[in-house]
Amino acid sequence: MRRNIRNERRGAIVVLSALLMAALVGMVAYAIDHGYLLKLQTDLQKAADASALAGVQDLIRQADGTQDVAAAKQTVINYVRNNLGEEGFQVALDDIQIGRYDPDTIYTGLQLLNTGTFDTVRVTLRRDGALNPQAPLFFARVFGHDEAAIYATGTAVLQKAQGMAPGAEILPFATPKELWDSLSPGDLWTAYGNGKIADESGAEVPGNWGTVDVGYTGNSSSDLNDQILNGLRQADLDALVADGRTSNTEYLDSAEPAWMQGDTGLSSGLKQSVQLVHGSKKLIPIYDQLANPNGSHVDFHVIGWGVVTVIDSVWSGSTNTSVVLEKSHWMNGKLRPKGTLGWGDVVIEGAYTSPVLVE
Repeated sequence: MRRNIRNERRGAIVVLSALLMAALVGMVAYAIDHGYLLKLQTDLQKAADASALAGVQDLIRQADGTQDVAAAKQTVINYVRNNLGEEGFQVALDDIQIGRYDPDTIYTGLQLLNTGTFDTVRVTLRRDGALNPQAPLFFARVFGHDEAAIYATGTAVLQKAQGMAPGAEILPFATPKELWDSLSPGDLWTAYGNGKIADESGAEVPGNWGTVDVGYTGNSSSDLNDQILNGLRQADLDALVADGRTSNTEYLDSAEPAWMQGDTGLSSGLKQSVQLVHGSKKLIPIYDQLANPNGSHVDFHVIGWGVVTVIDSVWSGSTNTSVVLEKSHWMNGKLRPKGTLGWGDVVIEGAYTSPVLVE
């Protein structure tokens, strides 16, 4: 009896097709479920990143010098839920880590420290079946896999500010470094029209202060008024470079010391502009030494900048004219960040610019 080779081949093709179809269905199921998980993972990562960036901005010190960690955590939770569109999504408080990043580990296994000024928020979000349901699967259920756990972590740090471009809100009043270093955030001091300084208790402290010509030497009152109200000008940067006192016409680098001419005390010609900035945050130059203190002008050796709030001012003769300032912190996205998140470089004390994601 002759074998029907054609029928045998047809049977083999049917069996092979069935096997291939099963494999194809498995691959399609895997692709669909994998794509769905990837979409959920991406959404979860975006929520973690956005919430960390939002929460870290709440770490800027308040007027009394404290940091509201609870507010930062609540901001994280709100942003997560808004980004995911899930009001009931749960974020464990232990999954919101807040601290100060260790500069030695910023690029390799970031470690958070529980000392100093907190500047980092790390957020971990979970769909793991504990706080939130795992991600449901579809075709994979045929193979006994109904759901899968997914996680996402986002870490954001506040960048310390270093550079001041045109428009930076400066207050051209020099403050001695010894006084500045003795103050804590939230402390007040009073600068008098005759160049004397008093602490929060009213006791006179060593050193003098005065207006600084940030830019042209011999700035007029109109120049100082313009800087107080409108900030640093391009012409000021150009003049500093032209005189060889700084090296960059794009921004004023707080890490670059510079001699700047000025006058001790406070001119009554600045009254209106100073009064207009009551309650405003400003960047103030800090000096460590004086030159020509007995001449018609004085030279301040500016070695850094810091953040202050203009609290109040009184205008009544040189000895009774005064400005009350507060050592402060400020989040200002217009400032230039420090070149690296690691160690190095002098920064504008108390000033932070746009936060960034790390890890």
